[in-house]
Amino acid sequence: MTHYSRLEKIVIDVPPAVHDAEVVFWAAATGKQLTQFEKYPEYHGADLNEHMGLLIQRLEEGESRIHLDIHTDDLEAEIKRLESLGAQRVAQHHLWQVMRDPAGMVFCVIPHRRGTLDDSNATRWD
Repeated sequence: MTHYSRLEKIVIDVPPAVHDAEVVFWAAATGKQLTQFEKYPEYHGADLNEHMGLLIQRLEEGESRIHLDIHTDDLEAEIKRLESLGAQRVAQHHLWQVMRDPAGMVFCVIPHRRGTLDDSNATRWD
């Protein structure tokens, strides 16, 4: 099925002990105010430009890492496309799918509101 997707977020995952310091650091480093999400308070974020954002995620467990978020207007089609390239599903969280790339790196596929991704701002997959 034809759908669109784009790389949209850089996510810095950190343990609770260093979360606040990480938010302060990346706000200063980027010159952006990183606002806490009301619905998901473990995230602070800002748009870096029109199509790329930065998130700082407070982990419940695990070590610090960076992962990428791919946004798509058809979650299942994008997951299947990525699986055909060697990715594997890890877990469903909220509305998004956590995956691993062939090297074992974690990334997420996030649903994006239909009609907002198009040829001008995303890649079309037929």
